[in-house]
Amino acid sequence: MKKLMGMTLAVMTVAPVMLGVSLAHADDDHGIRRYAVTVTNLTRGQGMAPPAVIAHNGDYQMFDLGAPGSVELAPLAEMGNGAPLLSVASTMPTVYRTALGSGGIAPGASQTIEIETTGAFSEISLGAMLGTTNDAFMAVRSVHAPRRGSVTVMAEAYDAGTEANTDTCAFVPGPPCGDFNHNPATPEGYVHVHSGIHIGGGGLNPAMHDWRNPVAQIEIRRID
Repeated sequence: MKKLMGMTLAVMTVAPVMLGVSLAHADDDHGIRRYAVTVTNLTRGQGMAPPAVIAHNGDYQMFDLGAPGSVELAPLAEMGNGAPLLSVASTMPTVYRTALGSGGIAPGASQTIEIETTGAFSEISLGAMLGTTNDAFMAVRSVHAPRRGSVTVMAEAYDAGTEANTDTCAFVPGPPCGDFNHNPATPEGYVHVHSGIHIGGGGLNPAMHDWRNPVAQIEIRRID
């Protein structure tokens, strides 16, 4: 297990797994392409949870800006647990493969996750919690995997709108906080671009824990 900014987050150190193949495509072995998805954390003080990666067609959306976040998006954004999101996605006919990263990604560090696509399922989306927040996550959606070579895109930070923000260590799991409880206050209720952490005190330091977009660099490189 990796330590995320000096503290191991149990929910952020899930072993790498392939969480499923949609049954509708289980026998589709034609035209399989394999990719290495490398996520680099560009923040100064935000550790990231293991990335949840999904290979899908144009009909799948991990989330819609301005709309309520799904039940399975909440664990990813609040606790760094992408397994529920991938479990639901793997049952959808719009999804071909899912994969989960091997541990947290410290600031300045990178992690590579491998995933398969096909010509009909050639788009990749991924997301991961920014650990020292209530429900912030970085994401890219519907990136077309290149037939050859690689493509690099930048990921912004979003607020899932599923948990009210405190700008303190209250209800924040990442270091230096360690509060894994859910905030009972009324959240925003929709996914939006996160405004960052601005209020000093309460265990969080904006100079360390705030950010400016983008928060991650994503390289998708064909390897087979």
